Amino acid sequence: MKYLIVGLGNIGEEYKDTRHNIGFTLLDAMAMASNVSFKERRYGSVCEIRHKGQVLFLLKPSTYMNLSGNAVDYWLKKEKILVENLLVIVDDIALPLGSIRLRSKGSDGGHNGLAHISSILATNEYARIRIGIGNRFRKGGQIGYVLGKWDTEERKLMEERISIVIDMIKSFAFAGVELTMTAFNKVGKVPPPEKESTAGPV
Repeated sequence: MKYLIVGLGNIGEEYKDTRHNIGFTLLDAMAMASNVSFKERRYGSVCEIRHKGQVLFLLKPSTYMNLSGNAVDYWLKKEKILVENLLVIVDDIALPLGSIRLRSKGSDGGHNGLAHISSILATNEYARIRIGIGNRFRKGGQIGYVLGKWDTEERKLMEERISIVIDMIKSFAFAGVELTMTAFNKVGKVPPPEKESTAGPV
């Protein structure tokens, strides 16, 4: 069985290791842990991992965030992968920093990458893992925050959380989305900070 695992982000050195690029960062860590390397292909960088008989195609789109659906649609069709075997990893300012939430479907929640994928695929019924990056920014400062680099404490926390997400991805491919949600969503919860930004979720 084949699976397409998509980490969303923006290409270019200026976006490397930013909060908005957590999808890229996570897939890089997963590839490194599996001793495989990404290769530049059409619409993105791709590598292949095998886990318990399943084939996982890891994709980092090169289309920029707002056009992520073009890359996802192309690779689903090229590898003849079912939409139910698609898993997208994104950042989420509405979740506390380090919180991890898997859903089998849902709205884009204001995330441009998910919005474009749903539009191109004409469905929002595909799995996604949202990784909380928090919302510690002043009103009007959202863009600078999501495109900003992790500070030292944030980086340490996210490095710890990445291993959990990698295990979730493997479980998704081996056990399915429902069992993975049951097993991991409680583990992935992080309590909100005592003081939240007044900017509100986006």
